[in-house]
Amino acid sequence: MPEPGLLPIEPCRLSPAVTSRAVQVMRRFELIELAVMLATVVQWLILATVTGAIVGTGTSLFLHGLFFMTDRTAHVPLWGRMILLPAGGLLNGLLLYYGYRANTAGLKDTLFAAVNTQAGRMPFRTVLIKPVAAIVTLASGGSAGKEGPCSHIGASLAAAIGNALHLNTELRLRIVACGVSAGFASVFGTPIAGAIYGVEVLSIGRLRHDFLFPAIVAGVASFQVSKFWAVPYQYYHLATLPDFSEMLFLKTAMLGIVCGIAALTFVEFVHRAARLFARVQVRLRAWPPLMPLSGGVLLALLILIIPTDYLGLSLPLMDRALAGQPMPYLGFLWKCLLVAITIGSGFYGGIVTPQFVIGAVAGNAFAPLIGIGPTMGAAIGLVSVVAAASNTPVAAVLMGVELFGGSFGTLYVAGAAIAAYLIIGHRSIYPEQRLAYAKSSWMRVRPDRQVNMEKARLAHGLLRWWRRHHRP
Repeated sequence: MPEPGLLPIEPCRLSPAVTSRAVQVMRRFELIELAVMLATVVQWLILATVTGAIVGTGTSLFLHGLFFMTDRTAHVPLWGRMILLPAGGLLNGLLLYYGYRANTAGLKDTLFAAVNTQAGRMPFRTVLIKPVAAIVTLASGGSAGKEGPCSHIGASLAAAIGNALHLNTELRLRIVACGVSAGFASVFGTPIAGAIYGVEVLSIGRLRHDFLFPAIVAGVASFQVSKFWAVPYQYYHLATLPDFSEMLFLKTAMLGIVCGIAALTFVEFVHRAARLFARVQVRLRAWPPLMPLSGGVLLALLILIIPTDYLGLSLPLMDRALAGQPMPYLGFLWKCLLVAITIGSGFYGGIVTPQFVIGAVAGNAFAPLIGIGPTMGAAIGLVSVVAAASNTPVAAVLMGVELFGGSFGTLYVAGAAIAAYLIIGHRSIYPEQRLAYAKSSWMRVRPDRQVNMEKARLAHGLLRWWRRHHRP
């Protein structure tokens, strides 16, 4: 019964002819939509495969050059390393300072800028600067990673392909994401996780599903091309895990919390070191190339008391941690410190490989305190620190599956990775990463702002509760 004073509303009745015409329009639209989706799949099978093949070739050339140079300096004695580090710092400074003068387009050459603010465009004239600088960094002993140059190569080559094909803005964004994913997939030998990482790393709390298919196709293509060019990859076969139990799951989550704190330490070290070197440069009005030189001098002094295992990529250290050899409790701090000085002073290099090492060392060292074996702890730590420091929990879990095999307990890895991802809060090793959503319902952030420009705040409801229960 309608309320008093209101007239009943008669249901809308369409004539049979109108209804039939609407059904025909809907069916026609469904057929058109199906054709469009099929065309989209075919389009990206072609574009992403070509992009992945080109990026795979470019990253393979870089990786072979990197391996050649680092093999030549791997067994340099301590006194030689103390000379190489300052020399590598000065060469980095000169290369970055004078090389970027060729960038007359005024575009930034970061993947975040390319996707978020530059409509898929990147400067192409400077494509070789970062890869060459990374080779100098790692060959001289600077503590950094190898994936940063690969993602840079991928984004630059993909942007060049988009420019050559005169693609529109949306297609440019997708093809740049393809290039980034292809670079990550090529460097780690994890095509699916690398592809997801290249998409997930763009924003905290948001995964662009429209980027996924192109990214995965490009990642697989890049990985296969890199194998064709004989890029070596290493995978780890861990012992069979015990049957699932709630107690073991709880222990892995606790280890994830510990590794989240290790990731937080790493992020804070790197950012604080960068700010410190920047303040020193401004205060002393120092010539910019002198800052990485000073960083190299500081590293050369530190290795008098810190083992040289923590220099460079430190992959042998990670291998020992994953093999179950006991690691020192402060080992992850040494790696954090050396990476922070290397990157903060102006050396160029990646910052994901250090996350692998920090996670494996920390997980190995602290796992026995919780009742977990050191090998399993190292694997969980590796995945957890990547999930936290890069804010990429989905890619990190998949990376654990691809690196350690499907027999490795995905449930254990997932619980630890998500715990670490939450513990680090709204921080990131990438200052230009965007914040899409807060990680807790008790926190609030303004969406689509860079991590370094946004501060998470307590939710109004939590603040009202706090004031109500803590009045004087």
